[in-house]
Amino acid sequence: MIESKIVAVVFGGVSNENEISVITGTMACNVLKKGGESVLPVYISPQNVIYADEKLADISVFKNEGYKQCNSAIIADGGVYVKKKSGRIGKKINLYAALNCCHGGVGEGGGLNGLFAVADVPFAGAGIFESAAFIDKYYTKLTLLALGVKTCEYAYITDVDEVDSAIEKLSFPVIVKPARLGSSIGVAIAYNRAQLYSAVLAAFAYDKGVLIEKFIKNKREINCAVYRAGKKIVVSPCEESISSGQTLSYDDKYGGGGKSVFPADLDEGTAEYIRSLTKSVYSRLYMRGVVRFDYILSDDGVYLSEINTVPGSLAYYLLSNGFERFYTVLRAVIVQAREDYAQSKAKKLLWTGILNNFSSNACKLK
Repeated sequence: MIESKIVAVVFGGVSNENEISVITGTMACNVLKKGGESVLPVYISPQNVIYADEKLADISVFKNEGYKQCNSAIIADGGVYVKKKSGRIGKKINLYAALNCCHGGVGEGGGLNGLFAVADVPFAGAGIFESAAFIDKYYTKLTLLALGVKTCEYAYITDVDEVDSAIEKLSFPVIVKPARLGSSIGVAIAYNRAQLYSAVLAAFAYDKGVLIEKFIKNKREINCAVYRAGKKIVVSPCEESISSGQTLSYDDKYGGGGKSVFPADLDEGTAEYIRSLTKSVYSRLYMRGVVRFDYILSDDGVYLSEINTVPGSLAYYLLSNGFERFYTVLRAVIVQAREDYAQSKAKKLLWTGILNNFSSNACKLK
């Protein structure tokens, strides 16, 4: 137990995955509370309003926008300032740490990390770099290329006029993905040029960048989760996600359309390779928090497809046998955040006094 120190569980955000984040966030709130921790749910609405209220741990509060009746708040100075109904600043709640449960948007993409860093609150989750890099499928490709990790052949475009040049190096069929979205939103398969243009236009409705990737037939989709607890990196067994169609859809993931096999039916060598590569990438990038690695297994090998720094439900189903046992995972990432915070604060901060040598009008315009 973390000695009744208050942990903020942050979820929601300006993202197409806001609703999925509510599921993850309320789950994490209740897992921590069941483990004996003091929890402050912090919800970021689609309108970018921050709310902080114990009632937000109840998922029913989000029906018919009931969360708007809760207290809004500001993150600053090591904690949360809860606003009064008048809009004035009310009480301050000091935070022990903040746990990131935001999917998509700036919540998963590094912006939330920056907010809590400026507010001087230890942040339990992936760091700013990996959050910003891995929310973008294009930057993910570039990062993995630098690490020598195999990924599917692709083209990246930022304008529909680039489609023709992009498809020159790829053969149909291809899969089209908005670069910065998750949960299979905006994903489509194209078998010809007309379908490709239609899919690209649809993807641009969601994002400013679009990835066109070689579609691999007869593939298997394998997932593996990982987190750090002190000096130990814990890697889950592999899971196979089985879609109802040719690719995993939103309904497959959240509406019961698909299914999973856990542990995945893989030969020992393949399973160990995937788990080893997961641990290697996580370790080499000095990552933190619960992260899920998504792989494509094909006739010509294993491809690392995506890295999710805030996976759905924080991948509890891969790392523990039920919600109650997942508490030990959440506790580990929170303690890790506190340790990292303490190490960072112990580093020397240089202050030279050079500003004392400047005259009062040195930076004024004449």
